[in-house]
Amino acid sequence: MKAAATFNYRVVRQFTIMTIVWGIVGMGVGVLIAAQLLWPELNFDTPWFSYGRLRPLHTNAVIFAFGGSALFATSYYCVQRTCQVRLFADRLAAFTFWGWQLVIVLAAVTLPMGYTTGKEYAELEWPIDILITLVWVAYAVVFFGTIAKRKTPHIYVANWFFGGFILAVALLHIVNSCEIPVELFKSYSCYPGVQDAMVQWWYGHNAVGFFLTAGFLGMMYYFVPKQAGRPVYSYRLSVVHFWALIFTYMWAGPHHLHYTALPDWTQSLGMVFSLILLAPSWGGMINGVMTLSGAWEKLRDDPILKFLITSLSFYGMSTFEGPMMAIKTVNALSHYTDWTVGHVHSGALGWVAMISIGSMYYLVPRMFGKTEMYSTGLINLHFWVATIGVVLYIAAMWIAGVMQGLMWRALNEDGTLTYTFVESVKATYPFYAIRLTGGAMFFCGMLIMAYNTIKTVAGQRAYDAPIPTAVAAH
Repeated sequence: MKAAATFNYRVVRQFTIMTIVWGIVGMGVGVLIAAQLLWPELNFDTPWFSYGRLRPLHTNAVIFAFGGSALFATSYYCVQRTCQVRLFADRLAAFTFWGWQLVIVLAAVTLPMGYTTGKEYAELEWPIDILITLVWVAYAVVFFGTIAKRKTPHIYVANWFFGGFILAVALLHIVNSCEIPVELFKSYSCYPGVQDAMVQWWYGHNAVGFFLTAGFLGMMYYFVPKQAGRPVYSYRLSVVHFWALIFTYMWAGPHHLHYTALPDWTQSLGMVFSLILLAPSWGGMINGVMTLSGAWEKLRDDPILKFLITSLSFYGMSTFEGPMMAIKTVNALSHYTDWTVGHVHSGALGWVAMISIGSMYYLVPRMFGKTEMYSTGLINLHFWVATIGVVLYIAAMWIAGVMQGLMWRALNEDGTLTYTFVESVKATYPFYAIRLTGGAMFFCGMLIMAYNTIKTVAGQRAYDAPIPTAVAAH
């Protein structure tokens, strides 16, 4: 008798577990460098543990190791389930897992050693960039190959967001990483001066726009309806959301370069498109939250849904705050201050991490043939610890940032500065303690998740669900 065809859950399982592992590592490094701002001696007088080297390690670990693994896991799961076919090219899918883990390990080795291009979110040197490109091409082949052989006539909207994110990130990575190697781990950008800054922040903002937004919106459009047991609120709105978002985001990057040598018209263009971006962003948030219409009572008892819906609240808040900070007059106060750090982390912790955590809680038991996690109470505990941690973190950074901006621009009657820079640093110190407390709480939440995951999978066998033989008509 022929064995029933199954979905390829192996690669999903691997990425799911590594999402949790890298989340602990990346956030652990974040807590360490937050502590270094309070107690500089925590760099142990060693260059490898200095803030300047660990900070890019932290950003790469949380964005590409934690966030990237979550995106691989969820996109591979969603595309199989919505297309009702096994993942295209099992070996290529396995290569994406091992290749991505190798990229992460190489980053963890080279960044503390000081090998860096100096480009935000693109610090890795040229040999690792080549490996990233190979893995990403393989990822695109697996993902779009699966869609090409689908049994369903319809391509569900989550796959539009995942597909858009894959294509855009490929474009961004290749253009921004155009560099001239001079040694094994040293290269120079192909672009001069201001052009290099423009290309970098076209990349940098769209790394946020596609890697940290479009991909995770794909996650939202699959897991929120599944966990709520409701259809997505408006399918038409989801398609409008997709096209408006991917068109608008590409133009918003120059708002990172207000009051610099970048031409003024380019700065203004970035500001205008940043303001336009508010509309599709809030359209997507409303679509996700309103999916719970008629099922609001589920929020009381379902902590996974709490993670998913709270993440959408933070998404809405961050995508309101971002366009406001892109306005030149607001940016004159906010830029170079910790307000920017608060904004980034309201998106990174509140939106990206919480939607990922909720999705992982959905996936972990299903990867091992179970319907739920070991302890719902621990998920609930994780939710409250993480939420309070995020609020402490971003509130401290908002207050510190506005205070810094006001102190830096305060003038005496004779036109001299009212405060020295060191006075603003001293005034910020208590808020760094609050930020550390919030970050440590979020990190502790990840440890709770790891314990819950170990108890869920202990003694369980890996499970690959059978592919339904008959596909329902859409």
